[in-house]
Amino acid sequence: MPHWNRACKVERHEVKVTPYALRQMRDITQYISATLQSPENAKAWLDRMKKELALLSSMPERIPLTEEEPWHSEGVHKMVVKNHLVYFWVDALHLRVWIIAVVYGRQSQREQLDRMDMELFD
Repeated sequence: MPHWNRACKVERHEVKVTPYALRQMRDITQYISATLQSPENAKAWLDRMKKELALLSSMPERIPLTEEEPWHSEGVHKMVVKNHLVYFWVDALHLRVWIIAVVYGRQSQREQLDRMDMELFD
């Protein structure tokens, strides 16, 4: 008979952000702060994004793969965070999650994904 009170061990992944995704996050924060003249909302957006990205340290594979090719075949996942889409790749062997793009939902996803440097993942 199984022992149901025993805690199961969940592997934790290290969440890393590529320079491209970091630049996108900076651009979004600056846009909200300067162009929309709302530094409070910029800080809230960044805090929320950091919180959501940190959640990927546990079971990142629960988030579905993106439907767009060739990124689907490359194992790129897509997560919705409010009005933005976060694209990431899971390195299961090294227990890492790589945040590779953060895109405003109304922007051309294909155009933004085409700009990514997929060589990091070969």
